[in-house]
Amino acid sequence: MNSTTIPLQNPSFFNNSQSSLAGALQGCIGSLDGACLEKLLLHCASALENNDVTLAQQVMWVLNNLASSNGDPNQRLTSWFLRALISRASRVCPNATNLHGGSNLERRLMSVTELAGYVDLIPWHRFGFCASNSVIYKAIEGQTKVHILDFSITHCMQWPTLIDAIAKRPEGPPSLRISVPSWRPQVPPLLNVSSEEVGQRLANFAKFRDVPFEFHVIEDLNYDMFLSQLNPSTLQIRDDEALVVNCQNWLRYLHDDEQIKGAISSRDIFLDRVKDLNPCIVTIVDEDCDLGNSTTLTSRIATCFNYLWIPFDALETFLPKDSKQRLDYEADIGHKIENIIGFEGNQRIERLESCNKFSQRMENSGYMSVPFSEETIKEVKSLLDEHASGWGMKKEEHDMLVLTWKGHNSVYATSWVIVPPPHMDMSSL
Repeated sequence: MNSTTIPLQNPSFFNNSQSSLAGALQGCIGSLDGACLEKLLLHCASALENNDVTLAQQVMWVLNNLASSNGDPNQRLTSWFLRALISRASRVCPNATNLHGGSNLERRLMSVTELAGYVDLIPWHRFGFCASNSVIYKAIEGQTKVHILDFSITHCMQWPTLIDAIAKRPEGPPSLRISVPSWRPQVPPLLNVSSEEVGQRLANFAKFRDVPFEFHVIEDLNYDMFLSQLNPSTLQIRDDEALVVNCQNWLRYLHDDEQIKGAISSRDIFLDRVKDLNPCIVTIVDEDCDLGNSTTLTSRIATCFNYLWIPFDALETFLPKDSKQRLDYEADIGHKIENIIGFEGNQRIERLESCNKFSQRMENSGYMSVPFSEETIKEVKSLLDEHASGWGMKKEEHDMLVLTWKGHNSVYATSWVIVPPPHMDMSSL
C-alpha cells in the first residue's frame, strides 16, 4: 500500500499527552499508510460508539485533511468511510460536525451499455458468471427444457454467454425460460430500463442464436411476502423442465436473525423453500467477507476497510485518478460503505457472510457441494487472463472457487445439489 505525507498545519494541537487523539496518531506522524488510516477510522468509530462527540470531531477533522477522492487507493477508500461516519454522526447529533458529507448520495442509473462496461471493468462479477454458467451448462446436458430462477443484482448480464453456449450444443439447444423476481434490492448497479425491457433484449439475442426462449417477471414476488411466495404456483414451475436456481450477490440481502433467540434465519427459510422446488443445480456467488451480524461499528470498519481496499487497489492499476468510470465505480462501492457504517437494524441491508460460513449453512440445510470441473477452472483462468495480473483464483474446501486480488479473497463461487435420500443411488445424480 502506498504511503503519503500528513499535512498537519498545527502539530501542537496533538501534543497534549492526555489527548486520546494523540494516541491514535502515534506512529503515523510524518507518513501515512492504510494501517494508519484504518487506525484513525477505528478511533473515530470508537468515539461515536462511546458518544464522545468532541473526540469524534477531532478525528474527523484529521481524516478530512488526509482522505481524498482523487488520491491513492487508501485515501480514496478512506474518503468514503469518512463520508459514512459523518452521515452517521449527523443523524445522532445533527450539529456534531460541519464537515461536508452525509447520506445524499445520488443513485446513478446506467444504460445497458454502461452496465456491460461496469461488469467488464474488473472480474468482480464476470468471475461468478463464468463459473456458474459452466456448472449450469453441464447440469442441463441432455435436457430439452430448462427453467432458470435468477436471483441477481446484475440485471441478467450473466445470460447472453450461456445462451450463446447452449446454441452450440451438438444435439441442439433446449428451450430456455428465465424468471426474475419483480423485487430487487435497491443497490448498485441500477438500470434505467425495466426488467421487461431487459427480457426483450435477451429474447432478441436468443432468437438471433435460434434458442427457444421465454422471459418472465414474477410480479407477485415482493420483499414483504417473498419467502411465503416461493412456491411452485407463484414461480410457475413446470414438471417437464429442468430447474436451475441461480443466486448472484443476492442472498446477503435476506435478513439473518440468528442472534435473536428463537428466530429463524430468512436465509435458511429461503434455502428450504428452494429445496422443495427440487432444482437440478443451485449456484451461489457472493463476496467473501463476514459482515453479517457484526454488532459493533469498529468491527465492521476493520473488516470492511481491509476487504473493500481490493477493488480500489485493482482500479488503480489501469485507470487514471480522475477517470469518470473509476469515480463512478468507487461511488457505487461508497453506497455499500454508507449502508454498512451508517445504519443499524433493518436499515443495514449489507450483511455479507463469508464463504466458509455460508457453505456450512448450505450443508446444514441439506445440500452438498458439486466440484467445479477442470473445464470450468480453465474457462475462469482464461477470463482472468483478460485482466490485470493481480487477479488470481484458488480452490478451497467445500469445492469452492475463490477470486483473489494479490492473494486476498474477494468473491466466491459455489454450486450445490440436494442431498439425496439414503436409499438413493448416488450414481444417478
